[in-house]
Amino acid sequence: MLVPALTTGHRDRHEAPMALDPDPLGRARLRRRRRIWVSVLVAALAAGMVVSVGTGPVMLDAATVAHVVWSRLSGQSPGSLVDSTAAAIVWDLRLPRVVLGSAVGAGLAVCGMALQAMVRNPLADPYLLGISAGASSGAAAMILFGVGVGLGARALPASAFLGALAASMMVFLVAGAGGRVSSMRLLLAGVAIGYALTAVTSLLVFASGSAEGARSVMFWLLGSLTLATWDSLLAIVVMVVVATTGLLTLCGQRLDALAIGDETAQILGVAPGRFRAQLLLVASLCIGVVVASAGSIGFVGLVVPHLARRLVGAAHAWAIPVAALLGAILLMWADLCARMLLQPQELPVGIITAFMGAPFLLYLIRRMPPAH
Repeated sequence: MLVPALTTGHRDRHEAPMALDPDPLGRARLRRRRRIWVSVLVAALAAGMVVSVGTGPVMLDAATVAHVVWSRLSGQSPGSLVDSTAAAIVWDLRLPRVVLGSAVGAGLAVCGMALQAMVRNPLADPYLLGISAGASSGAAAMILFGVGVGLGARALPASAFLGALAASMMVFLVAGAGGRVSSMRLLLAGVAIGYALTAVTSLLVFASGSAEGARSVMFWLLGSLTLATWDSLLAIVVMVVVATTGLLTLCGQRLDALAIGDETAQILGVAPGRFRAQLLLVASLCIGVVVASAGSIGFVGLVVPHLARRLVGAAHAWAIPVAALLGAILLMWADLCARMLLQPQELPVGIITAFMGAPFLLYLIRRMPPAH
Protein backbone atom coordinates (compact mmCIF):
# COMPACT_ATOMS: atom_id res chain seq x y z
CA MET A 1 0.00 0.00 0.00
CA LEU A 2 1.36 3.39 -0.94
CA VAL A 3 1.51 5.90 1.87
CA PRO A 4 0.59 9.41 0.72
CA ALA A 5 3.51 11.79 1.19
CA LEU A 6 2.83 15.22 2.58
CA THR A 7 5.41 17.97 2.77
CA THR A 8 5.06 20.80 5.23
CA GLY A 9 4.28 24.30 4.06
CA HIS A 10 3.54 25.12 0.44
CA ARG A 11 3.16 22.27 -2.05
CA ASP A 12 2.74 22.81 -5.76
CA ARG A 13 1.09 20.50 -8.22
CA HIS A 14 4.32 18.58 -8.88
CA GLU A 15 4.40 17.49 -5.24
CA ALA A 16 0.96 15.88 -5.09
CA PRO A 17 1.05 12.47 -3.41
CA MET A 18 1.19 9.69 -5.98
CA ALA A 19 -1.32 7.61 -4.07
CA LEU A 20 -3.92 10.36 -4.50
CA ASP A 21 -3.24 11.01 -8.20
CA PRO A 22 -6.08 9.51 -10.27
CA ASP A 23 -4.24 10.11 -13.56
CA PRO A 24 -2.03 7.16 -14.57
CA LEU A 25 -0.45 9.23 -17.34
CA GLY A 26 0.47 11.85 -14.77
CA ARG A 27 2.09 9.19 -12.61
CA ALA A 28 4.05 7.88 -15.58
CA ARG A 29 5.30 11.37 -16.38
CA LEU A 30 6.32 11.87 -12.77
CA ARG A 31 8.25 8.57 -12.74
CA ARG A 32 10.00 9.52 -15.99
CA ARG A 33 10.79 12.95 -14.60
CA ARG A 34 12.30 11.41 -11.48
CA ARG A 35 14.52 9.04 -13.46
CA ILE A 36 15.70 11.91 -15.67
CA TRP A 37 16.60 14.06 -12.68
CA VAL A 38 18.52 11.24 -11.00
CA SER A 39 20.48 10.61 -14.21
CA VAL A 40 21.21 14.32 -14.68
CA LEU A 41 22.38 14.74 -11.07
CA VAL A 42 24.65 11.68 -11.21
CA ALA A 43 26.25 13.02 -14.39
CA ALA A 44 26.56 16.50 -12.86
CA LEU A 45 28.23 15.08 -9.74
CA ALA A 46 30.76 13.10 -11.79
CA ALA A 47 31.56 16.05 -14.05
CA GLY A 48 31.80 18.41 -11.07
CA MET A 49 34.26 16.09 -9.36
CA VAL A 50 36.56 16.16 -12.39
CA VAL A 51 36.40 19.97 -12.56
CA SER A 52 36.91 20.39 -8.82
CA VAL A 53 39.90 18.05 -8.69
CA GLY A 54 41.51 19.82 -11.65
CA THR A 55 40.99 23.35 -10.29
CA GLY A 56 43.42 25.01 -7.92
CA PRO A 57 46.68 26.94 -7.78
CA VAL A 58 47.99 24.25 -10.15
CA MET A 59 45.43 23.80 -12.92
CA LEU A 60 45.05 20.28 -14.34
CA ASP A 61 43.02 19.25 -17.37
CA ALA A 62 40.31 16.61 -17.28
CA ALA A 63 42.42 14.08 -19.18
CA THR A 64 45.18 14.26 -16.56
CA VAL A 65 42.72 13.88 -13.70
CA ALA A 66 41.00 10.91 -15.35
CA HIS A 67 44.35 9.26 -16.15
CA VAL A 68 45.65 9.56 -12.58
CA VAL A 69 42.41 8.30 -11.03
CA TRP A 70 42.13 5.36 -13.43
CA SER A 71 45.77 4.42 -12.91
CA ARG A 72 45.40 4.44 -9.11
CA LEU A 73 42.15 2.48 -9.14
CA SER A 74 43.59 -0.15 -11.49
CA GLY A 75 46.78 -0.46 -9.45
CA GLN A 76 49.03 0.86 -12.22
CA SER A 77 51.61 3.62 -12.22
CA PRO A 78 50.52 6.91 -13.83
CA GLY A 79 53.52 6.52 -16.15
CA SER A 80 55.43 9.15 -18.05
CA LEU A 81 52.27 10.91 -19.27
CA VAL A 82 51.79 12.52 -15.83
CA ASP A 83 54.56 13.80 -13.58
CA SER A 84 54.71 12.74 -9.95
CA THR A 85 53.71 16.18 -8.63
CA ALA A 86 50.47 16.25 -10.63
CA ALA A 87 49.69 12.68 -9.57
CA ALA A 88 50.21 13.56 -5.90
CA ILE A 89 48.04 16.68 -6.22
CA VAL A 90 45.19 14.69 -7.74
CA TRP A 91 45.29 11.54 -5.64
CA ASP A 92 46.67 12.66 -2.28
CA LEU A 93 45.34 16.22 -1.92
CA ARG A 94 42.33 17.10 -4.03
CA LEU A 95 40.42 13.87 -4.67
CA PRO A 96 40.08 12.92 -0.96
CA ARG A 97 38.83 16.44 -0.27
CA VAL A 98 36.28 16.31 -3.09
CA VAL A 99 35.04 12.88 -1.99
CA LEU A 100 34.79 14.05 1.63
CA GLY A 101 32.88 17.18 0.59
CA SER A 102 30.46 15.13 -1.47
CA ALA A 103 29.86 12.67 1.38
CA VAL A 104 29.42 15.46 3.94
CA GLY A 105 26.97 17.34 1.71
CA ALA A 106 24.97 14.18 1.04
CA GLY A 107 24.84 13.28 4.74
CA LEU A 108 23.70 16.74 5.84
CA ALA A 109 21.01 16.88 3.14
CA VAL A 110 19.61 13.42 3.89
CA CYS A 111 19.56 14.01 7.65
CA GLY A 112 17.89 17.37 7.08
CA MET A 113 15.12 15.73 5.07
CA ALA A 114 14.60 13.03 7.70
CA LEU A 115 14.50 15.57 10.54
CA GLN A 116 12.00 17.79 8.71
CA ALA A 117 9.68 14.80 8.41
CA MET A 118 10.40 13.73 12.00
CA VAL A 119 9.49 17.05 13.63
CA ARG A 120 7.11 18.18 10.83
CA ASN A 121 8.89 21.51 10.52
CA PRO A 122 10.04 22.83 7.11
CA LEU A 123 12.82 24.85 8.77
CA ALA A 124 14.40 21.94 10.63
CA ASP A 125 17.98 21.00 9.82
CA PRO A 126 20.67 18.68 11.25
CA TYR A 127 21.82 21.30 13.75
CA LEU A 128 18.42 21.79 15.29
CA LEU A 129 18.94 18.93 17.73
CA GLY A 130 22.16 20.25 19.30
CA ILE A 131 24.34 17.51 17.84
CA SER A 132 26.55 19.98 16.00
CA ALA A 133 26.96 22.01 19.19
CA GLY A 134 28.10 18.87 21.01
CA ALA A 135 30.65 18.11 18.31
CA SER A 136 31.88 21.70 18.51
CA SER A 137 32.36 21.43 22.28
CA GLY A 138 34.35 18.22 21.87
CA ALA A 139 36.53 19.74 19.16
CA ALA A 140 37.12 22.92 21.16
CA ALA A 141 38.17 20.88 24.21
CA MET A 142 40.74 19.04 22.09
CA ILE A 143 42.10 22.12 20.27
CA LEU A 144 42.32 24.33 23.34
CA PHE A 145 43.15 21.89 26.15
CA GLY A 146 44.50 18.81 24.39
CA VAL A 147 41.65 16.50 25.44
CA GLY A 148 42.19 13.17 23.68
CA VAL A 149 45.59 14.18 22.33
CA GLY A 150 46.81 10.64 22.92
CA LEU A 151 44.81 9.55 19.88
CA GLY A 152 47.29 11.30 17.60
CA ALA A 153 46.04 12.43 14.20
CA ARG A 154 42.54 11.18 15.00
CA ALA A 155 42.23 13.24 18.18
CA LEU A 156 40.16 16.07 16.65
CA PRO A 157 37.57 13.95 14.79
CA ALA A 158 37.34 11.51 17.70
CA SER A 159 36.74 14.28 20.23
CA ALA A 160 34.14 15.90 17.99
CA PHE A 161 32.34 12.60 17.45
CA LEU A 162 32.23 11.83 21.18
CA GLY A 163 30.81 15.31 21.80
CA ALA A 164 28.14 14.75 19.16
CA LEU A 165 27.27 11.36 20.63
CA ALA A 166 26.95 12.82 24.13
CA ALA A 167 24.69 15.60 22.83
CA SER A 168 22.41 13.15 21.02
CA MET A 169 22.12 11.01 24.16
CA MET A 170 21.13 14.06 26.21
CA VAL A 171 18.52 15.07 23.64
CA PHE A 172 17.08 11.57 23.61
CA LEU A 173 16.94 11.34 27.40
CA VAL A 174 15.23 14.72 27.75
CA ALA A 175 12.81 14.12 24.86
CA GLY A 176 11.88 10.66 26.13
CA ALA A 177 11.42 11.67 29.78
CA GLY A 178 7.63 11.48 29.47
CA GLY A 179 7.69 8.01 27.98
CA ARG A 180 7.10 9.13 24.38
CA VAL A 181 9.46 10.86 21.95
CA SER A 182 7.22 13.48 20.33
CA SER A 183 8.23 15.99 17.67
CA MET A 184 7.75 18.95 20.03
CA ARG A 185 9.85 17.34 22.76
CA LEU A 186 12.66 16.64 20.29
CA LEU A 187 12.53 20.19 18.99
CA LEU A 188 12.61 21.86 22.39
CA ALA A 189 15.20 19.47 23.84
CA GLY A 190 17.48 19.97 20.86
CA VAL A 191 17.24 23.76 20.99
CA ALA A 192 17.86 23.88 24.75
CA ILE A 193 20.82 21.50 24.70
CA GLY A 194 22.24 23.20 21.62
CA TYR A 195 22.25 26.58 23.35
CA ALA A 196 23.81 25.08 26.47
CA LEU A 197 26.61 23.37 24.54
CA THR A 198 27.26 26.50 22.48
CA ALA A 199 27.76 28.31 25.79
CA VAL A 200 30.18 25.55 26.86
CA THR A 201 32.20 26.06 23.67
CA SER A 202 32.34 29.82 24.22
CA LEU A 203 33.43 29.25 27.83
CA LEU A 204 36.24 26.94 26.69
CA VAL A 205 37.47 29.55 24.20
CA PHE A 206 37.35 32.29 26.85
CA ALA A 207 39.04 30.17 29.52
CA SER A 208 41.91 29.08 27.29
CA GLY A 209 43.29 32.57 26.77
CA SER A 210 44.92 31.42 23.53
CA ALA A 211 44.44 33.68 20.53
CA GLU A 212 45.80 31.06 18.13
CA GLY A 213 43.61 28.37 19.65
CA ALA A 214 40.55 30.61 19.39
CA ARG A 215 41.28 31.20 15.68
CA SER A 216 41.62 27.44 15.13
CA VAL A 217 38.32 26.76 16.87
CA MET A 218 36.56 29.48 14.89
CA PHE A 219 37.85 28.11 11.57
CA TRP A 220 36.69 24.60 12.52
CA LEU A 221 33.29 25.87 13.69
CA LEU A 222 32.72 27.40 10.24
CA GLY A 223 33.57 24.17 8.46
CA SER A 224 36.65 22.91 6.65
CA LEU A 225 37.55 19.91 4.51
CA THR A 226 41.29 20.17 5.12
CA LEU A 227 41.29 17.02 7.29
CA ALA A 228 40.36 14.81 4.32
CA THR A 229 42.50 11.66 4.05
CA TRP A 230 41.93 8.31 2.40
CA ASP A 231 42.32 6.58 5.78
CA SER A 232 39.22 8.27 7.20
CA LEU A 233 37.03 8.35 4.09
CA LEU A 234 35.84 4.74 4.10
CA ALA A 235 33.95 4.99 7.39
CA ILE A 236 32.38 8.31 6.38
CA VAL A 237 31.22 7.10 2.97
CA VAL A 238 29.82 3.87 4.41
CA MET A 239 27.95 5.78 7.12
CA VAL A 240 26.47 8.32 4.69
CA VAL A 241 25.72 6.14 1.66
CA VAL A 242 24.80 2.80 3.21
CA ALA A 243 23.80 3.33 6.84
CA THR A 244 21.94 6.61 6.30
CA THR A 245 20.89 7.26 2.69
CA GLY A 246 20.16 3.63 1.89
CA LEU A 247 18.36 2.92 5.16
CA LEU A 248 16.21 6.06 5.04
CA THR A 249 15.31 5.42 1.41
CA LEU A 250 14.03 1.97 2.38
CA CYS A 251 11.98 3.65 5.14
CA GLY A 252 10.52 6.16 2.68
CA GLN A 253 6.87 5.21 3.14
CA ARG A 254 7.20 5.27 6.93
CA LEU A 255 8.68 8.76 6.68
CA ASP A 256 5.77 9.78 4.44
CA ALA A 257 3.33 8.57 7.10
CA LEU A 258 5.19 10.34 9.91
CA ALA A 259 5.24 13.59 7.93
CA ILE A 260 1.42 13.55 7.74
CA GLY A 261 0.91 13.16 11.48
CA ASP A 262 1.11 10.74 14.37
CA GLU A 263 -2.51 9.63 14.09
CA THR A 264 -2.16 8.75 10.41
CA ALA A 265 1.13 7.01 11.08
CA GLN A 266 -0.47 4.83 13.76
CA ILE A 267 -3.34 3.93 11.44
CA LEU A 268 -0.82 2.83 8.82
CA GLY A 269 1.08 0.67 11.31
CA VAL A 270 3.95 3.02 12.20
CA ALA A 271 4.71 3.60 15.89
CA PRO A 272 5.61 7.34 15.90
CA GLY A 273 7.57 7.41 19.16
CA ARG A 274 9.69 4.36 18.43
CA PHE A 275 10.28 5.41 14.81
CA ARG A 276 11.38 8.90 15.91
CA ALA A 277 13.85 7.34 18.34
CA GLN A 278 15.26 5.19 15.52
CA LEU A 279 15.51 8.20 13.21
CA LEU A 280 17.23 10.22 15.93
CA LEU A 281 19.80 7.46 16.40
CA VAL A 282 20.57 7.19 12.68
CA ALA A 283 20.68 10.97 12.17
CA SER A 284 22.82 11.49 15.27
CA LEU A 285 25.41 8.95 14.19
CA CYS A 286 25.57 10.38 10.67
CA ILE A 287 25.75 14.01 11.79
CA GLY A 288 28.34 13.13 14.41
CA VAL A 289 30.58 11.47 11.81
CA VAL A 290 30.08 14.33 9.33
CA VAL A 291 30.70 17.15 11.82
CA ALA A 292 33.69 15.33 13.29
CA SER A 293 35.22 15.19 9.81
CA ALA A 294 34.37 18.63 8.42
CA GLY A 295 33.23 20.89 11.24
CA SER A 296 29.94 22.76 11.40
CA ILE A 297 28.58 23.48 7.94
CA GLY A 298 25.17 25.10 7.97
CA PHE A 299 22.26 25.54 5.56
CA VAL A 300 22.91 22.41 3.46
CA GLY A 301 20.49 20.33 5.53
CA LEU A 302 17.92 23.13 5.44
CA VAL A 303 18.02 24.16 1.79
CA VAL A 304 18.62 20.94 -0.12
CA PRO A 305 15.54 18.96 1.07
CA HIS A 306 13.27 21.69 -0.28
CA LEU A 307 15.06 21.67 -3.63
CA ALA A 308 14.77 17.88 -3.82
CA ARG A 309 11.03 18.00 -3.21
CA ARG A 310 10.66 20.61 -5.93
CA LEU A 311 12.40 18.36 -8.41
CA VAL A 312 10.89 14.92 -7.71
CA GLY A 313 7.99 15.44 -5.31
CA ALA A 314 7.53 14.74 -1.64
CA ALA A 315 7.73 10.93 -1.64
CA HIS A 316 10.80 10.20 0.48
CA ALA A 317 11.76 7.07 -1.44
CA TRP A 318 12.76 9.36 -4.31
CA ALA A 319 13.42 12.64 -2.50
CA ILE A 320 16.10 11.20 -0.19
CA PRO A 321 18.50 9.93 -2.90
CA VAL A 322 17.92 13.11 -4.91
CA ALA A 323 18.68 15.18 -1.80
CA ALA A 324 21.90 13.19 -1.31
CA LEU A 325 23.02 13.98 -4.88
CA LEU A 326 22.08 17.66 -4.58
CA GLY A 327 23.84 17.99 -1.23
CA ALA A 328 26.99 16.39 -2.62
CA ILE A 329 27.00 18.74 -5.63
CA LEU A 330 26.28 21.85 -3.54
CA LEU A 331 29.02 21.28 -0.98
CA MET A 332 31.54 20.24 -3.63
CA TRP A 333 31.09 23.54 -5.46
CA ALA A 334 30.99 25.50 -2.21
CA ASP A 335 34.35 24.04 -1.24
CA LEU A 336 35.78 24.92 -4.65
CA CYS A 337 34.67 28.52 -4.12
CA ALA A 338 36.18 28.49 -0.63
CA ARG A 339 39.53 27.35 -2.06
CA MET A 340 39.64 29.75 -4.99
CA LEU A 341 38.03 33.06 -4.02
CA LEU A 342 40.83 34.43 -1.82
CA GLN A 343 43.74 32.19 -2.74
CA PRO A 344 46.31 31.55 -1.44
CA GLN A 345 44.12 31.94 1.64
CA GLU A 346 41.23 29.55 2.15
CA LEU A 347 37.78 30.52 3.37
CA PRO A 348 35.84 28.26 5.74
CA VAL A 349 33.30 26.43 3.58
CA GLY A 350 30.53 27.30 6.05
CA ILE A 351 30.78 30.94 4.98
CA ILE A 352 30.07 29.97 1.37
CA THR A 353 27.10 27.77 2.27
CA ALA A 354 25.70 30.56 4.44
CA PHE A 355 25.89 33.00 1.52
CA MET A 356 24.13 30.41 -0.63
CA GLY A 357 21.55 29.35 1.93
CA ALA A 358 20.46 32.64 3.49
CA PRO A 359 18.76 34.01 0.33
CA PHE A 360 16.97 30.69 -0.14
CA LEU A 361 15.78 30.76 3.48
CA LEU A 362 14.34 34.25 2.90
CA TYR A 363 12.64 32.91 -0.21
CA LEU A 364 11.09 30.07 1.79
CA ILE A 365 9.79 32.51 4.38
CA ARG A 366 8.16 34.61 1.65
CA ARG A 367 6.51 31.52 0.15
CA MET A 368 5.10 30.28 3.45
CA PRO A 369 1.31 30.70 3.66
CA PRO A 370 0.12 33.47 6.00
CA ALA A 371 -1.09 32.47 9.44
CA HIS A 372 -4.82 32.56 10.01
